Amino acid sequence: MRIIFIGPPGAGKGTQAGKIVDSYKLAHLSTGDMLRAATAAKTEIGLLAEKFMLNGQFVPDDVIIGIISERLNSSDCKSGFLLDGFPRTLPQAAALDELLQKNKTPLNIVLELKVPDDELLRRLAERGRADDKPDVIKNRLKVYNEQTAPLLQYYEKQSLLKSIDGQGNINEIFNRIKETLDKFI
Repeated sequence: MRIIFIGPPGAGKGTQAGKIVDSYKLAHLSTGDMLRAATAAKTEIGLLAEKFMLNGQFVPDDVIIGIISERLNSSDCKSGFLLDGFPRTLPQAAALDELLQKNKTPLNIVLELKVPDDELLRRLAERGRADDKPDVIKNRLKVYNEQTAPLLQYYEKQSLLKSIDGQGNINEIFNRIKETLDKFI
């Protein structure tokens, strides 16, 4: 199964992605984790990415697409993967479509985790990451709504989009996700 997981910062994608990859034995491709690891390791890409991340901006497409392209060719992706945090823009989605078409591995589903803004702000304030300052949080939500939200229409036109209510406890949310994914097995 090949899945894209979309949702605003604080929606719980990371938590639910872990449950999905464990339950369905998928490779977890989290651009956030890959970028944080590169930042911590002070790699060239990590230092470049850090400048953008600390200001609540997205890392440029060419950097992210290069990371994803390499990762999709890994052996653990052959039996399926979950993309978490990518694509975030229409150009990234088009580049991903091209990569997947080239590899003859089309997407099965795009899951959107929906959570109201007031709940997102509360969750992010409690999370306590270095990049979760109030002004940065508001900017990240603004950037998400401007750049990522159009992906929902893009994937809806391809009949791939399924929206999941991201409110409730972790297990309630996962049960809704599992119910949706089990229809594709």
